[in-house]
Amino acid sequence: MSESDKSMHSGLLAVEGVWWKAIPKQEKLWITIAFIWCLILFAMMPLWHMRGGQNPSGIRAKVTPAEYVERVERFVEDYKVGEDNGFPVVEPPAGAHIYLLARMWQWYPVLKLKKNTKYILHLSSADINHGFSLFPLNLNFQVVPGYDYGLKVEPNQSGDFRIICNEFCGIGHHTMVGKVIVID
Repeated sequence: MSESDKSMHSGLLAVEGVWWKAIPKQEKLWITIAFIWCLILFAMMPLWHMRGGQNPSGIRAKVTPAEYVERVERFVEDYKVGEDNGFPVVEPPAGAHIYLLARMWQWYPVLKLKKNTKYILHLSSADINHGFSLFPLNLNFQVVPGYDYGLKVEPNQSGDFRIICNEFCGIGHHTMVGKVIVID
């Protein structure tokens, strides 16, 4: 080999000399600690899911968009107490199944709930994927057509909360804001 050939290396030829040495003792210690920590975090995942509260388990069921729209309309007929900017305001009794429909570009209906009262909130979409974000709380869900996602909720503070779609859903996405009113 000429001197210019030795300076270039293709990766196909073995490197001359010692290219690998045994891992030092201190580095082995840190690799072991990192591996054990990964195993601990992996083992904690089911516990975080069941006891942590940040991944609430819910009721999931397949439903056609037309069937879900029909459920929402029955819900509105049964519990309507008024209107807010052309949208029906519904006030269901304690423990009721409450329905919220996402569709381009609205959340339907306006929910009026009582503080410290348990409900089961059902979410679904009539058309495409939407994102459910309850502002100012850190509550986010993916709302998918064809699936009814039921979540046990108990409002613990009164106020006027906004539902924002955080999944781009088309040209009117920025106008997709709903409302949840929680009263004492």
